[in-house]
Amino acid sequence: MPMLAAFTFEEGGRTYECIPEKRGDPSRGSWWWFTVSNDSQRYARFEVAAGDTRSSVRARIVAYYEHRVWVRAQPVVPRRRFGQAAKPPAPAPEKV
Repeated sequence: MPMLAAFTFEEGGRTYECIPEKRGDPSRGSWWWFTVSNDSQRYARFEVAAGDTRSSVRARIVAYYEHRVWVRAQPVVPRRRFGQAAKPPAPAPEKV
């Protein structure tokens, strides 16, 4: 079965451009690279599979990107910096 060719589609007000490209070593297969309108990042999230269809690639890409948008919208959770010792709790006052 020949590899699916590049294609473009619209979903949720965004335009996705999907392009299959060989890896540096052709024996290692190909990736689906994709771009999304209004996002300067280029993504290579999925390996090209023998049974890929436009519908299956579209579903994987949209699910991945929608999850990514959701994760980025979550509030930042502050974390302790590595190497900082936690302050011990203050001792309770003694009762007399």
